[in-house]
Amino acid sequence: MTKNQALRAALSNGRLFTAMSAHNPLAAKLAEEAGFDGIWGSGFELSASYALPDASILSMATHLEMMRAIASVVSIPLIADIDTGFGNAVTVGYIVPQYEAAGASAIVMEDKTFPKDTSLRAEGRQELVRVAEFQGKIACAIAARKDKDFAVIARVEALIAGLGQEEALKRGLAYEEAGADAILIHSKQQTPDEILAFIQAWPGKIPLVLVPTAYPQLTEADIAALGKVGIVIYGNHAIRAAVGAMRAVFAQIRRDGGIREADKTLPSVKEIIALQGDAHMRDLESRFLR
Repeated sequence: MTKNQALRAALSNGRLFTAMSAHNPLAAKLAEEAGFDGIWGSGFELSASYALPDASILSMATHLEMMRAIASVVSIPLIADIDTGFGNAVTVGYIVPQYEAAGASAIVMEDKTFPKDTSLRAEGRQELVRVAEFQGKIACAIAARKDKDFAVIARVEALIAGLGQEEALKRGLAYEEAGADAILIHSKQQTPDEILAFIQAWPGKIPLVLVPTAYPQLTEADIAALGKVGIVIYGNHAIRAAVGAMRAVFAQIRRDGGIREADKTLPSVKEIIALQGDAHMRDLESRFLR
């Protein structure tokens, strides 16, 4: 089974698929090691790793090359976060084959204007494109893919923009009609009530995708029990974990005036070398260096 087929099967068999965010190949390898079903190629995380806002500032080329690097080191599917598709429907028609060739098994595209503003920013600028315009972008993405198992996931931002359930449902159904394989419904409310109401009202035939960043009290068991959700994405936990750990270690080294105490809590250099794929390199050396 290919990575694309594995993700496609998850969307159709009713088993909840879990995806952890990653902003580089090392984070992706750690997510696979932990047992997640897939990787979320997060635009937010990658932007943060460059110390840039998640606002269509980082180039598509930078994001695409990181997706290629991530896909090359994991055996689980990669879902690429392509924000608004870096332009209009014509742009989407050119970039989808590039993400597919880079090793992604799916793209997620949101219905906001380009350039976007990150969804969870307080008082962010959340402007949506016309429904028909986004339907065209979805249809173009589907026409552009080479493998029918490559998934096109439409992200509905109506709740983020404060437009309400009726608008969110209308858009979700319109995107299903355009051919989307799943609908990602997003909310920045601190409780899951808004999302649960959407799920309960959702009449569509395709599965939903959740990113419970703002409402962490909703567990995987809770989500699976809802019966309409195919994928749960942990959208920014890799970068947040990295920032928290680095801050703590750096602060301790400054307090102690050295690394003696901090070093006791860190993974060994041997562990890092193993994560770098040292065993494979040594195998190549033993077989082919002459």
